[in-house]
This record gives sequence, C-alpha cells and structure tokens, in this order.
Amino acid sequence: MIFDSRLADAWARLPDYLGSHVLVSLTALAIGLGISLPVAIASRRRPLLRGTLLAVASIVQTIPGLALLALFYPLLLALAALSERMFGKGFSALGFLPSVLALALYSMLPVLRNTVTGLNGVDARLSEAARVVGVRPWRLLRDIELPLALPVIMAGVRTSAVWVIGTATLATPIGQTSLGNYIFTGLQTQNWVFVIFGCVAAAVLALAVDQLLALVQAGVARRSSVRTALGIFGLVALIFAALLPNLARPQANFLVGAKTFTEQYVLAAFVQQHLEAAGFTASRRPGLGSNVLFDALASGEIDVAVDYSGTLWTNRMQRHGAPPREQLLAELSEWLHNTLGIRMLGSLGFENAYALAMASKRAAALDIRSITDLAGRAGGLTIAGDYEIFARPEWTALRNAYGLNFRTQRQMQPEFMYKAVADGEVDVIAAYTSDGQISTYDLTVLADDKHAIPPYDAILLISPKRAGDAKLIAALKPIIGSIDVATMRAANARASNGSETPDTVARWLAGEIEKKRD
Repeated sequence: MIFDSRLADAWARLPDYLGSHVLVSLTALAIGLGISLPVAIASRRRPLLRGTLLAVASIVQTIPGLALLALFYPLLLALAALSERMFGKGFSALGFLPSVLALALYSMLPVLRNTVTGLNGVDARLSEAARVVGVRPWRLLRDIELPLALPVIMAGVRTSAVWVIGTATLATPIGQTSLGNYIFTGLQTQNWVFVIFGCVAAAVLALAVDQLLALVQAGVARRSSVRTALGIFGLVALIFAALLPNLARPQANFLVGAKTFTEQYVLAAFVQQHLEAAGFTASRRPGLGSNVLFDALASGEIDVAVDYSGTLWTNRMQRHGAPPREQLLAELSEWLHNTLGIRMLGSLGFENAYALAMASKRAAALDIRSITDLAGRAGGLTIAGDYEIFARPEWTALRNAYGLNFRTQRQMQPEFMYKAVADGEVDVIAAYTSDGQISTYDLTVLADDKHAIPPYDAILLISPKRAGDAKLIAALKPIIGSIDVATMRAANARASNGSETPDTVARWLAGEIEKKRD
C-alpha cells in the first residue's frame, strides 16, 4: 500500500518534471547544434581552428556536469544585477538559463567531431568533379558534401541528445525542475521509489529520443523519406506531449524555495500548503544549493524560504562567536533588511544547529559527553560530515575552539552518515540537532560546552519584492513560533524513512500544530 502511494505520487509529478526536462534539453540541444554545426563547417579546412575548437569542447567534457551547471548560476546572477543597474531591467538567473547554457556546451563536442569527420570523409574525387563542372563552393557543400556526411553528423546528434538528457537531471540544485527532482528528493528522504522512477524515466526518455533520431538517420542514409518523416513526426509528437501539460498549467502567485536536505523539503511543502489554504496559488523549487537558495531569495527569483540564523550569521555576515539568541536574531534581521531588503518574519520555533554526535554505546564506552571530552580522543577517531561542513566557518570555529584533529575526515550524503556512525563505519558525525535520525539510530549529541556554534533558529524569510506584501505576511504570520524541535524531529524521522513524501509529512506536521493549539 505504501509502495502504491509513493508510485502514485511519482506518476502525479511526471507531467511537470518531464515537461521541464524536455524543454531545457531541447533548448540546450538546439543552441548547441546551432553553434557547433556552422563552426565545424567553417573549420573543416582550417586545421588550427579545428584543433582549437575540438580541444576546448573536449576540456568542457572533462568538467563534472554538476560543477559546470553550478558555475553558470553566480555568473548569470552577477550579469543580471549589472543589467538591472545599467538598463533598468534584469533577467532570471535561476534554473532555466544557466541550465541551458551549460547543457549547450556539453552538447557540442560530438556534433563538432562528427561534422568534421563526416565532411572530411566525403570522396575528394566527387568534390573535385563538381568544381570542374563549375559548381560553386556553397552549392557543393549544400548539394553534395552535407547530404553524404549527414549520416555521420546524425550519429553525433544522437550522442549529444543522450548526453544532454542524462546531464539535465543534475540541474535541480540550480533551480531547474527536471526528472532529477525525483532523484534528489528520493535520495534525501530515502524514497527509493522516487530514485528508481527518476532514473527509469530519464533512461526511457533518452532511449526514445535516440531511437527516433536513429530512424531519421536511417532514413537519410537510405534516402527513405518515409523513415525520415516517421522519425521527425515521432520527435515532434514526443516533445508536444511532454510540453503540453506545462503550457496549460496556470502560473503560481508565489514560489517557495528549499535546500537539499529532508527538513527543507518538508518545510517547503508545509509553507506551500499553508499559502494554498490561505487562498494563494503557490509552487516550490526544492533541492537548491545553500548559496543558490539565498542568492535566489535576495534577487527575487523565489519569494519565500526557510533558512537558519547561524548559517547567515557566519557565512553571510561573516561574524564570529555566538551571541545570545535574541541579540543574534535582532542583528540578523536588521542586516537582512538594510543590506538586501529581505524581511525576516521570525523563527519557526525550533533550532537546527550543526552538532557533533556519536552512537550512544560508543560515546558511553569512551566516556565522551561533550566536545571537550572528544578533543582528547579525536586523533584516533574518524569523523563524517555533509559535503560542505568542513569548508564552513562553523567547522573552523569548532576546530579552533577545541583543538580538534581527527584521524580521518569523510564526506557523504547526510542521510547516509547517520547509519554509518550507528554501524561503526565512522566514529563521529556532524549532525543536525533537529534531525529525527538522531533518535532513530540512538545517537548522543555532544555538548558544545565552549559555545563555538551560534544559535541556528529556523527563520522564515521573504524576498525584497514581496517584503511589503501585507496579505502574504498575514498569511504566514501564524506559523511563526508554531513548530517545536520535538515535532520537527518527528516530522524529519517520518520523511526520512522512505515511506512518506514531504507533502504527506507536511500535512501531518500541520495537524500536529493544530492539535497543540487546541
């Protein structure tokens, strides 16, 4: 029954995810073809230019897809801000544009290489005979060389299409909805139905496009207009079927952003449901990188988000030390408003701080209750954290305050590190204090007796362009202070067991809040 509900939820999301995936892939492929075909033709008789282009395209292929996608967002964000200052009009740097540009670069190498190979593979005697009878170069290219090279070029197009469709699943962290949303959400919530569904959907889409392009390629090679027409018709039908549901969907009033871990998925769904209950239409953009989320909020790309006071205090304000909670929140609210125009409505009522945790039996055996106790034994222990903790100021503060020096540092997906410490694969983890897996795996949170970590209240933020929206603020005010840490831990535990989606957990969370109010 649980499996059926998760599968039904996956199917319900397919039109949105598939349509967005097809749109970004198609646009990137069209741009890549539009650039690589002409430059390949222009460079085929210029060895230096050809070598340079192929070398550059090859270098692009060595850059990991997620890194290439992530690099475009801050670049476009800066350009959008510059455009706003110079011309009074900016553009959206979140999601679609950086994804298209990165994927277009990814698509170019196979087309460049195959176009050059195909044209150079045309029998030189045919070209020479055409020149002898007075055929002009552009007609030689159009009527003889390109038709003969087209099967080889189409093979490059097929390779590019498959690469682009596969890599587009990595665009989720920079705000582009795609089939990757299934994978990122499923990994964070251990919903393996979502992970498998997303992988299968992306593979089926890539195979379908590849086979339709193969039909076009076979039609061209055998001069069969029927096969060529069937392939083109199939591609058009596939694209139309994927895009139609998205074109018919009404635009939401508000966009709620979320980071890449379980709690954020739940809170984004909770805020969206709260807005819809108040009569607004809202959608959400989950799975955003931490910096991407904040920059998108500050630039008005998203309207509402939950962030954490300690994260902004240390990483954005570049402050050190841990002042009292009320002082930190007051200074943070003032800085957000005066510097960026962001409105902080207040704390949701719980804290989600970084903390060091150990399996309770292991901590008891070593007589470790605090980070001070841990410091004396750290040299013989292994610590694991998420992908960013060891590069954050919070870790530097912890290390300097306690003199921590572990034998080994490991990085892994947050949802995996809890089981790793429970199973003894690592000794210590950098956990999150509101994570339900702390109790699930019977972990002990070590006391930060030197207060190196600042308060980490979950705070509700509104973008500058929505900061003065009285109706929005009135709708969101009731959830300020409404969630205690025990309830949030329980919600996170439910969302992390793979049997419930963030939407169902968000509805449960809303029900628990109502019970406590009554």
